[in-house]
Amino acid sequence: MKELSVLQRKFLKAQAHSLKPVVMIGNQGLTEAVIKEAKGALAAHELIKVRVLGDDRTARETWFQALCTALDAAPVQHIGKLLLLYKPAEKAKIVLP
Repeated sequence: MKELSVLQRKFLKAQAHSLKPVVMIGNQGLTEAVIKEAKGALAAHELIKVRVLGDDRTARETWFQALCTALDAAPVQHIGKLLLLYKPAEKAKIVLP
């Protein structure tokens, strides 16, 4: 799992403001299919929003950390039922400060 500075996190939050969730974690929780879908979305976009349908905050936090670990992505933000993940591509589209 990658770590981001406060400035980088702030920059990515601003970039993600207009993004729509591209992956959903449903009633089954964090499955291999969700991880595979998130991996493809990160490869295509670098910065993605994930919507979690469950109401259990502890489960959402656990899934957020597990997803970041599985994808070697940086956790940017967990706000409500939205998770924001970042993983730079080899040819980065987003240049961090």
